[in-house]
Amino acid sequence: MQRERAAAAVLLVLLAALAAVSSTSGAGGGTVIRMQLSHADAGRGLTPGELLQRMALRSKTRAARFLSGSSASAPVTPGYPSTKEYLVHLGIGTPSSQPVQLVLDTGSDLTWTQCLPCSSAAAASSCFPQALPYFDPSLSSTFVNLTCDSSACQDLLPWSSCVNQTCAYNSYSYGDNSTTSGKLVADTFVFQGAQGQTAVPNLSFGCGLNNSGRSFTPIMTGIAGFGRGNLSLPSQLKVDNFSYCFTNNTSTSSPVLLGLPANLSGGASSGAAVQTTPLNTTSTFYYYLNLKSITVGSTTLQVPESAFALNADGTGGTIIDSGTSITLLPPHVFSLLSDAFVSELNMTPVAVTAQPDLLCFPASTTTMPKLQLQFEGATLDLPQGNYVFPQDNNTCIVILQSSGGNNMTIIGNYQQQNLHVLYDLAGNTISFVPAQCDKV
Repeated sequence: MQRERAAAAVLLVLLAALAAVSSTSGAGGGTVIRMQLSHADAGRGLTPGELLQRMALRSKTRAARFLSGSSASAPVTPGYPSTKEYLVHLGIGTPSSQPVQLVLDTGSDLTWTQCLPCSSAAAASSCFPQALPYFDPSLSSTFVNLTCDSSACQDLLPWSSCVNQTCAYNSYSYGDNSTTSGKLVADTFVFQGAQGQTAVPNLSFGCGLNNSGRSFTPIMTGIAGFGRGNLSLPSQLKVDNFSYCFTNNTSTSSPVLLGLPANLSGGASSGAAVQTTPLNTTSTFYYYLNLKSITVGSTTLQVPESAFALNADGTGGTIIDSGTSITLLPPHVFSLLSDAFVSELNMTPVAVTAQPDLLCFPASTTTMPKLQLQFEGATLDLPQGNYVFPQDNNTCIVILQSSGGNNMTIIGNYQQQNLHVLYDLAGNTISFVPAQCDKV
């Protein structure tokens, strides 16, 4: 046992060093690209109650897309009046890269940013106002328009079309009716890390020329697609895996790594065990997990495994999502979860006007029963801070009931805080380990 602990300690130090590396060459071949994420609500001076309300609103709005049962549009659906949770900072173009701020989204593939000659004024080509300058293709010597017969254009079907032999995309839409249209192009992406820059040429992305909708706000310039399709950033960078670690402090940056070895010991809390579960490969769009059961304290919810399973018609299933704030459960599962908390605490819930959708108890409830998510081959024992939130004079369980008839379960980013989450794309698994995310 002592020898095993010593070996584990050596492995932890080694992988922590690997995770801190920022490559100065192209992606692939074992290199690691490191980026920092900022929280969408950072620096806004919001109260805990306001943060909770915004998270709940974003989750409900985004979930409307997932639960619609339609695959006709891309699933990015943050709610008004704010954008989604985490922003990736990088640059595009040469010789001087132009800064962009893209929302990290594991639920869509197309990466895009707003481009000139669009304008925030009403016009045939228009963009939403943004804090950074619009990307100017004329300033980049490596910018190219992609042709209609390019593989990237084919990967964008059914949204792509051909305009004068140039690949265009039309109404790539999001759940709240926000849309982006423009040209499919390629250029050099520059990732800035603590140890230097990583420049990767010829990455395909959307040059958004007509973008509108309430999910687009000035803090962002577009979307970074981290989904499972060929156009996503991980796919184009040809990495076998990527990972992120969300801090629980909106003012502290969170790391995302592309190309980290398929092991999560780096940054792990002392004695933390890695939990690994297979991805359901039936779907090539979302990251589906095989959730088996949920336990509250000593109570395992009496629901059949089929309640969390992906159905043949595309409904149901359990997905993990970086852009949904709070985990959502189907109504019948949420009802059982609520009953379990009430029974374990032997306490009546209280009504909270500001948060009518949350299960809340008097603030004197200082110790909550454990909450565990049992996946195939893995048990995620959530820290109390990942599902409990103080709200005025109450203590609320930060899990929501979904609406609609899809019965999908969505694992949100609030429940992923202080966990190093690795997507092993080659092995088709997802792993979790408790971690100090500011140390990863």
